[in-house]
Amino acid sequence: MVDPEILHRIASTLEARKSADPKSSYSAGLMHKGLDAILKKVGEEAVETVMAAKDGDKLHIVREVADVWFHTLLLLAYQGLGPDDVLAELARREGISGIDEKNSRKE
Repeated sequence: MVDPEILHRIASTLEARKSADPKSSYSAGLMHKGLDAILKKVGEEAVETVMAAKDGDKLHIVREVADVWFHTLLLLAYQGLGPDDVLAELARREGISGIDEKNSRKE
C-alpha cells in the first residue's frame, strides 16, 4: 500500500517552492508565471487524461491522472490551500446523494 501521506509531502514541497528561485525547479517556475500558466497546465493535463481514458491504456491513464493531481496540488498551494481542504470537502459530501449535493450549491 502506498503511504497516504504522499499528498501532504508533495503539498509541503510545493509550499516551499512558492518562495524558491523560479530557475531552481519546474514548480517554482510555474508558480512564478502565475495563475493563468498554472490553470493552462491543469487544463492540458485534464485533456490528456481524457485522451488516455479514450485509448483505454491503463498505465497511461494512471500517469496522466498523476499529472492532473500534481498540477492541482500546485494550484492549491498557489491559492493558499492544500489537500486537507479538498479532503474536508469530500468528507462533507460523503453519504450525500450527488444530486442533492449539487442542488444544495444552487441555494
